[in-house]
Order: sequence, then C-alpha cells, then structure tokens
Amino acid sequence: MLLIKKYKWTWLLLLLALAMAGYLAANSLAFGKEKLPMIGQVQDFSLQNVDDQTVTLADTEGKARLVYFFFTQCPDVCPITTFTLSQTQDLLMKSGQFGKDVAFISISFDPENDTPEAIKTFADRFHANYDGWYFLRGEQEQIRKLAADSFKILIAGNTKDNFAHANLIGLVDRKNNLRALYDAGDTENITPEYLADAVTQLAKEK
Repeated sequence: MLLIKKYKWTWLLLLLALAMAGYLAANSLAFGKEKLPMIGQVQDFSLQNVDDQTVTLADTEGKARLVYFFFTQCPDVCPITTFTLSQTQDLLMKSGQFGKDVAFISISFDPENDTPEAIKTFADRFHANYDGWYFLRGEQEQIRKLAADSFKILIAGNTKDNFAHANLIGLVDRKNNLRALYDAGDTENITPEYLADAVTQLAKEK
C-alpha cells in the first residue's frame, strides 16, 4: 500500500499508457496484410552493447526491426517474450533474413544490475545471434525517455523490485518509423510466426 501511495501518479500514468498501448496494439494486429500506419518517428540513441561498443539507431537503419524493453531480473514477462523473440530469430535465420534485412533490439532499463556481462549471460540463455540481435543498455532516464517518446511505453518504478512496464514489442521500418506495437502477452495471436511474417513484410516495403 505504501508503495502504491508513493508512486500514485506514476502508476496512474502507467495505466493510461497501457490503455493507449493496448489501443495501438489492437490496431496493429487488425491491419493484417494492409500497409501499417506511421505511429511516429523513433528518436536517435547512442547505447552500449554487450561487447562494450556504442550502438546508435543509424547502425541498424536500412533494416526492419523488432524492439523490446526489458530487464534481466524480470520475474515473469521479459524472459517469456525474449524466448518468443528467439524463436522468431530462428525462423528468420532459416529464411536468410536475420542480420541482413532484419534486426532485433532489446534495451535494458536497469543499468544498476544489467552490466554488459549480466545482459550477455541473459541473452546467451536464449541463443541470441549477435550478428542481428543487439542487447543494449544506457542511463535509466535516457531509456525511459526513449521508451515513452518513441514507443509510447511508460516504465514505472526505479529498481528491480518495483519496475512495471508494458510488455510490448515495437515494429520499426527501415526509415526509423514506428509502424506497430504488439502485445507480447497475446500469445494466441502474437506468435513467432506472426512476428517473423510482420517484420519480413516490412523489410520488403519500399
């Protein structure tokens, strides 16, 4: 109860953000094979990769991308969604698109615990192929701003014990436009096959 009172406005904002994200996710799913709308432009970033190298948005430009915000000590949704992405990666590797036409970006918002070593240990559990999957970290406020401004995702809390975030996967086109938000908790519809098809179709878009 004390935690709820302390972060009252944060939680209210999170609920509003979840409602908006749910609306966008529902619309993204409804479009099917039709051309997806332009939700917004993804702002530039400069973050640290697991190999201690700096990665910018421009480094992945020209590819269709799936973007996910996570923290390695997440007790529930983050490992499950990362597993879904790993299955999607395997499908795209079979088609020869992963790392060539398509990239994944997973961004940690827990710099206190998510060192490059900790993130790599987490990523290795899911057999991440680093040729096309970027696991990034940065300052917490920097990541919060990127998530909120570019992906309509609010991250609440400030430690691994009270983090809350919308479990959404962003679909970004080759020109850095956010084109869809997928509710990763909707496992009936948002399957590895669905995600692989969505990012494949976007990679073909002129």
